Amino acid sequence: MTDNQPATGPPEERVAPFHYNARGQQCFTWTLTDCDITDPVQLRIGPDLILPVIFIPGVMGSNLKSVPERIGQDSRQVWTLDYGFAGLRTPLASQWVAKDAGFRQTTLHPDRVEVDDQGGVPNVPWGMVQENQQMLPAERKTALMKRYRERGWGEVGQASYERFLIWLEHVLNSPTVPRHLNYTLELEDKHWQDPQAAYRRLKPGVDVFMPGLNGMDRIDDETEGTKPLTTDDLLAGVRFNMPVHAFGYNWLASNTDSAKKLRQRIETLLEQYGSRCKQVLLVTHSMGGLIARMCATLPGMESAICGIVHGVMPTNGAPVAYRRCKVGMRDESFGASLVIGSNGQQVTAVFAQSPGALQLLPTTRYAPGWLKLLRENQSRALSAMPALDQCPYDSIYLERHRWWGLVKEEWLAPEGGTAIEWTLYERAIEFAREFHAELNTYFHPNTYVLYGSDAKFPSFETIRWNIRPGLRSPGTVSAPAPIESLITARHTEVQHRGRTIVRVGPHSALGRASVKFVGDTSTPHDPGPRIYSDWELHCGMQDGVGDGTVPTSSGRAPIDQVERGEVREQLKMQGFDHEGPFHDERVQLVTLQWVLKIAAQAKKPS
Repeated sequence: MTDNQPATGPPEERVAPFHYNARGQQCFTWTLTDCDITDPVQLRIGPDLILPVIFIPGVMGSNLKSVPERIGQDSRQVWTLDYGFAGLRTPLASQWVAKDAGFRQTTLHPDRVEVDDQGGVPNVPWGMVQENQQMLPAERKTALMKRYRERGWGEVGQASYERFLIWLEHVLNSPTVPRHLNYTLELEDKHWQDPQAAYRRLKPGVDVFMPGLNGMDRIDDETEGTKPLTTDDLLAGVRFNMPVHAFGYNWLASNTDSAKKLRQRIETLLEQYGSRCKQVLLVTHSMGGLIARMCATLPGMESAICGIVHGVMPTNGAPVAYRRCKVGMRDESFGASLVIGSNGQQVTAVFAQSPGALQLLPTTRYAPGWLKLLRENQSRALSAMPALDQCPYDSIYLERHRWWGLVKEEWLAPEGGTAIEWTLYERAIEFAREFHAELNTYFHPNTYVLYGSDAKFPSFETIRWNIRPGLRSPGTVSAPAPIESLITARHTEVQHRGRTIVRVGPHSALGRASVKFVGDTSTPHDPGPRIYSDWELHCGMQDGVGDGTVPTSSGRAPIDQVERGEVREQLKMQGFDHEGPFHDERVQLVTLQWVLKIAAQAKKPS
């Protein structure tokens, strides 16, 4: 007869939950158990070194609030990019739809707004932002939101960037799976020193591909793409935790000022994370790239930044910035124009007082001749505008009298606004000139660039004013003004209401045109007032490819301008517009790949 002994199985795996504090340190929690329970408790220790990733949004991508005019006065939200009804940006629309030029000018002034860090943030854990299990459930949600705000996520547009920030935080720092599983890599037996080992180690010097890139990382000499990761990159990068931060900025102020504030943020993070952190890594969208480049020129910053990933950066500016000052945004996008400005008056009221916006204009490095006055001659278009010199600041932006100058002076003083003196506008243009000259062709020595070049998203490579004969008053016998005189016509000699048609010569609205019937319908069509003129100048639509905002020539400029190989890789991509590259899966994977390559080269704290 044998004794019945209780069955004993393998010890139960017990893993202590953990979270990270603001310094990126792991904090483990465990509740003491009965002495009879002797199974070991595992403390799974992650990387100890820190390499913060800072995301810098594009123009209009940061939340803004008003600067209190007196002590004790509360700020109010001015530009809020939170999710609203059905995931739409209803808060922003409610702030700006139907607002006139005067209100826009008074409210959106660089000195009257500042960054608002109280934008929407997640309330669930992602990556290194984990719950403290010792807190009550209600307290945990509040603590998570506080940590995201400490990371700067509330400063940038939730509707524009939150999904990307969550994704990046998860793939770089997920605590629940081995990190390489997040990257969805093709890891085969050839990548491992011993494929059968319980704890496998990567073999150095082997290329690693991402299936999600659909072969973009399998390039040859005749194919444009990105170089694959290597196991060396993965082995070097695994040293770091990479908490994802965001940097919001006052996009109305000079990008030079924003670059200085970015330097302050970088210095703060290096101090916050202490001896375990020596550098940061930057990922930028659009104008954020200009700020990052300028920041890298400041004392000590080039070495403090281990690398920069630029997305759809307007390297040499974008002519569409000029066009919107002249005719608004209505014929580009009706919906966006309700917020940004549907006519030239609404855009100019803000643009002309905002150094940051003016720094998006074409620079001296943009191809000359981008502003054209064209006349039709049978099937050919002949330029009627003499070649302007290669200094657009003097010849276009500060042209005070000719109708084609950037700003119509009377629009600087809209009804209900705070008038901008011409001298203040001149100073803002000088800020743009100085910013462009100082930035010039500088790029951080470890730069990666992607840009859009897609015929589905046409862009303005040039701005074309097309000359057409105007509607002449009945009985007029005098000849129209010579076409050659259009180049010298002054603001006072044309009729320009901030839309796409400028009329030159005798013009008047003599009653209304006779009511006509269109087609077979019995509903009358009223064409409105008949406006007479010698000539009509129509501002043409897009004439090039790009991402809908930045033309291909400006997006691809970095690789052509560097002299010492600062741009490590540059990639032409398709399938997204200017606002949405980081919503595109392939852009996300390319960004991840480049972040890992940069991390592999980051300095390890001594």
